[in-house]
Amino acid sequence: MVKVLIVDDSAFMRNALTSMISSDPEIQIVGTARDGVDALEKIAALKPDVVTLDVEMPKMDGLTALKHIMERDPVSVIMVSSLTTDGAKATLDALDLGAADFIPKNLSELSINIVKIKEMLLDKIKQIGRKGRPKRRVAAPSKPLAHAAAHEIPKAMPTKVTGDRRANVVSIGTSTGGPKALQEIIPKLPKDFPLPILIAQHMPANFTGPFAERLNQLSEITVKEAAEGDVLKGGVAYIAPGRGHMRVKRPRGLETVITISEAKEDYIYRPSVDALMLSVAEFFPGRALGVILTGMGNDGAKGMAEMKRTGARIFAQNEDSCVVYGMPKAVVDAGIADKILSLEEIAGEIINAV
Repeated sequence: MVKVLIVDDSAFMRNALTSMISSDPEIQIVGTARDGVDALEKIAALKPDVVTLDVEMPKMDGLTALKHIMERDPVSVIMVSSLTTDGAKATLDALDLGAADFIPKNLSELSINIVKIKEMLLDKIKQIGRKGRPKRRVAAPSKPLAHAAAHEIPKAMPTKVTGDRRANVVSIGTSTGGPKALQEIIPKLPKDFPLPILIAQHMPANFTGPFAERLNQLSEITVKEAAEGDVLKGGVAYIAPGRGHMRVKRPRGLETVITISEAKEDYIYRPSVDALMLSVAEFFPGRALGVILTGMGNDGAKGMAEMKRTGARIFAQNEDSCVVYGMPKAVVDAGIADKILSLEEIAGEIINAV
């Protein structure tokens, strides 16, 4: 049984989340709180496995409460975030502070099926809750992580990669826990990294731009939100925009470019990891490195299987370092992972594989 505490100053949101979550017999709502001060008291008393935490609240806002939670009594936190640009930045701050994931605050206004939202929320709570409590955080640095210089982030010590295959492109797929994982990997790549990097991270449309900007501030290579027609360049990481599916194509006799499709397609998530990986398999047969990171479900397994069929190398994040071991597990279980790596090892292995 996963125990949940709901924290939100809105009675409507407390009731809406309670209604959704209480429908699952594997989850128990142990209480609700209407501000950060109330939340800290109830976390200490009720010992929940998961806390859903609003950002904007009286007395003590969600980010301040989260900082105290992670320093005093760590627990898995899912932020309840607005889908505005300001909401995106606050959510990214929360992920930096240790939040496991986020859900949209304006549940009733989303265009996708409310049943799917409910299923995703319940899956997140159960998988994150069963992962166990996060480690206690040390006091936060004096300046936000987003403004730290890249040279302040320790570099990975490369480890030997067996085999002589070399890639011409790196393609990364991730979901829940991905922003933090990417912040552990991309800033460790050197500024002269020779290959383009394609990233499909499950995120709302208003989140991918601010996330790309934040990752660019942290990194020696260039990071940008991908746009239609971008020509692939070495030393640039392209993050798929949340509004569509990112693919690569190579018009006859021309350079490889990015294409973004906003059309409805038969994919659960947008941007889809499978859509990206399938296009990489088509245009970089045998000359690609695929990396699958933490995330729910199995998005990416089909595309990476096709990449593997064409001769690509595949790296998967290991279970211990994942927030949710869903997407990597699907790849590992399919028998297509060349290496299963801890988060700390991945940057060094990417460097050695190119």
